[in-house]
Amino acid sequence: MQTYEQALEQGKEFLLLHDDYLIVSHVQPDGDAVSSTVMVGWLLSCLGKKFTMINEGPIPQRMQYMWNADQILNASLQSPPKQFQHVICVDCADYERVGKVTHWFADEANILNIDHHPTNNGYGKVNIIKDDAAATAEILYDLVEACGVAWDKEAATAAYTGLLTDTGGFRYSSTSPKVMKIASDLLALGVNGPELAERLLEEITLPQLKVLTRALNTLSISEDGQIAWVVVTPEDMVECGAQNDDLEGIVNYPRNIQGVEVGILFKVISDEVAKVSFRSAGKVDVAALAQGFGGGGHVRAAGARVEGPWQDTVNQVVERVKSQL
Repeated sequence: MQTYEQALEQGKEFLLLHDDYLIVSHVQPDGDAVSSTVMVGWLLSCLGKKFTMINEGPIPQRMQYMWNADQILNASLQSPPKQFQHVICVDCADYERVGKVTHWFADEANILNIDHHPTNNGYGKVNIIKDDAAATAEILYDLVEACGVAWDKEAATAAYTGLLTDTGGFRYSSTSPKVMKIASDLLALGVNGPELAERLLEEITLPQLKVLTRALNTLSISEDGQIAWVVVTPEDMVECGAQNDDLEGIVNYPRNIQGVEVGILFKVISDEVAKVSFRSAGKVDVAALAQGFGGGGHVRAAGARVEGPWQDTVNQVVERVKSQL
């Protein structure tokens, strides 16, 4: 069993030995996914390497401030110009989370898998997985250090973004002394912490407020008060003018109700498909729950895509949570 330090060395060798990399994060990228993508791109640029950054869909507008975020390609809008032999997957709990970008991979592509989800099964040829890291950005901070590359403000801003968003503003249990030390070092490099907190944690769009209102109107609570859930339909999204990133944080509202152990957001994709987001107060391992539905994530935050009539999915998921309680 290799150590974390050995994994970092293997990752460093992967970056130094090859060239012309494809960098991809998970579908519907959040702050950690986008920051990790640009951090790897920035690191490769410092090493004099060629690379392409990509995602299945668009990058949220509120994250376009990061280094070269506007250069991340949208795989849904174009066909691959070629197949990439060397691929770097960041913040992807499993291979399927890459989405349509797999069409850009060469057969038998060499994959460097960098992630912090405990459900990651090590699908890469080289794997840097640290499931107690607060964010993939924390792992990439260590990788930059291992490569001996000097930080600049833009790279520090990206790293801080990943830490800030995946720790809920440094509030979650994953906020270790190491995380605070890294954040301090990044602030010393000129990162504007208050500005990022305002942009990423406080500011909301009008469509986001509208869809939140719709979701809260569907709030249901189990008889024992330990499970609470909300539903967002395609009609809600259209009528509110909302995008996927406008759903960020909605699952926390049912979870934050006093006495609730598990909060759930059901995002209906169609009559036969729903995306399920789980949040746990700690009593239930929602990563294991999500795995039971073909998904994954963390002990306290996880998700899955479930096929079947969405009303049935709601009932099945709630009953499964009840069985865990």
